[in-house]
Amino acid sequence: MSEIQDPKSVQDLTGVVQTLLQQMQDKFQTMSDQIIGRIDEMSGRIDDLEKNIADLMTQAGVDEVEGENKAKEEQGSA
Repeated sequence: MSEIQDPKSVQDLTGVVQTLLQQMQDKFQTMSDQIIGRIDEMSGRIDDLEKNIADLMTQAGVDEVEGENKAKEEQGSA
């Protein structure tokens, strides 16, 4: 235990701990950046899917049918 009390040993231990903490922080930052990048990519894909679905619905005339049903419901309740 006398080695830990030696100022040089304490400095060495402090340096090792600081190095390990910095490496961990760097790894967590890298992982965080990767996760955020993947979330952004998924968000873009979801936006593309929503647009494609809306386009397909428009091509199929689904919007018109829904609009007609809503108009009929409103007329029936008036």
